[in-house]
Amino acid sequence: MLNKLVVSVAVAAFLTVGAAVGAIAADKGPAEITLGASGKKPAVFPHAAHQEQGIACAECHHGMAADGKQTPYVDGMAIAKCDSCHNPEKLAGKTLGALKLDTLRGAGHGNCQTCHKAVIAKDSSKDKLMKCATCHSKK
Repeated sequence: MLNKLVVSVAVAAFLTVGAAVGAIAADKGPAEITLGASGKKPAVFPHAAHQEQGIACAECHHGMAADGKQTPYVDGMAIAKCDSCHNPEKLAGKTLGALKLDTLRGAGHGNCQTCHKAVIAKDSSKDKLMKCATCHSKK
């Protein structure tokens, strides 16, 4: 009787943990994200389409250490909105070349355009990826 109870509790715990892990793994975020929605030229990011192309989460997502330096993404890391760090309060004056990393615009252009240029270098027929309207569609 005691053995049945122990086995039942163990199975229930295993199933509960398995369901929780499955739910977390299944959450891939929104299909589409609008970056800078309150600005003049918001960018629409097709999140699901990028995932379907096999682009790794770490290509875009990362964390920030206490000293303000970027830390690499690890599976299970909490994902915050880009502008929670890419703003003048957190990254005042930080730049990457001519791009201001303390703005959502600078961070987006730096990351997105770098990747788009790499795709075009492999396949010149995708040169439309460098057009502003690719991300900043007029609706």
